[in-house]
Amino acid sequence: MSTEEKLTQKYKSKLGKLFVGNSLELLTNDKKLRKLKGKVNLIITSPPFPLNNKKQYGNEKGEEYKEWFIKLAPIFSDLLADDGSLVIEIGNAWEPERPVQSLLHLECLLGMVKHPKADLRLIQEFICYNPSKLPSPAQWVTVNRLRTVDSYTHVWWIAKNDFPKADNSKVLRPYSKSMEQLLKRQSYNSGKRPSEHQISETGFLKDNGGSISHNFFEMEALDEKRDVRLPHSVLSFSNTNSNDYFLKTCREKGIIPHPARMSGGLVNFFIQFLTDEGDLVLDPFSGSNTTGYCAEKSNRKWISFEIKEDYIKQAIIRFSDPELKSPLK
Repeated sequence: MSTEEKLTQKYKSKLGKLFVGNSLELLTNDKKLRKLKGKVNLIITSPPFPLNNKKQYGNEKGEEYKEWFIKLAPIFSDLLADDGSLVIEIGNAWEPERPVQSLLHLECLLGMVKHPKADLRLIQEFICYNPSKLPSPAQWVTVNRLRTVDSYTHVWWIAKNDFPKADNSKVLRPYSKSMEQLLKRQSYNSGKRPSEHQISETGFLKDNGGSISHNFFEMEALDEKRDVRLPHSVLSFSNTNSNDYFLKTCREKGIIPHPARMSGGLVNFFIQFLTDEGDLVLDPFSGSNTTGYCAEKSNRKWISFEIKEDYIKQAIIRFSDPELKSPLK
């Protein structure tokens, strides 16, 4: 960052602030932002993916990407509170001009958690399945017909210690229809299972308000005969709903939305799961600022950064959404 560059705030809401600029340079060098050290409860972000083609939102490639990604580790570690969490969504990468999946994303993960100055560890991996994703890599899927559609992203939950703040009772899934029936009749086939688990006679008879979430996000139904059982906090935000306020307003204004928006459902799941009201959430690569929107709606403080002015304008559109007048409880 040049010595003349200043921290520039582009938007301020009741609970958060959106800044323009290179977040990594600003977080490292700006005196005001240094005060955030050890105070961020959740960093959640979808950094530019390591794609072979340059995208308009900016992305490095190959070894340059890995070097850039690993440098994030000590910066993020310094920002996190002792019980804070880092959540990163990242897609798969492919070898240039080859129908071979790259190991780059795995090398990035290993580099981050093994960084000697960060002391980070992988708490759990999640998979986010998106059946609406366009076929990619196009050359090998739709042209040569050699590979299947790459339809999921990795979500890494990382922290500074083994026990970051978390409460899975805040992100319960609705019960399945069979479980609802079991609770009504108050009986089931107990006893020893082939897996050698011993199921007690009363172990599944208590209504806990829902079942514990899985680490697989099925954003749309895999089977039309059964319901998608995402937590209510996830169902509150659809990334594919063409009638949602943000996309509708972008269409009306002739604006092309950010092409790699993070799922609001995904963001909200981790905000509810890993933070409490009043906690601080940060997104260093916020794009159209889904993170800030979800944090505001969930009564969390937030700070977001975006380097491109066009996407900041889109982020401000989000905050004119009338839904923000009705925060989640």
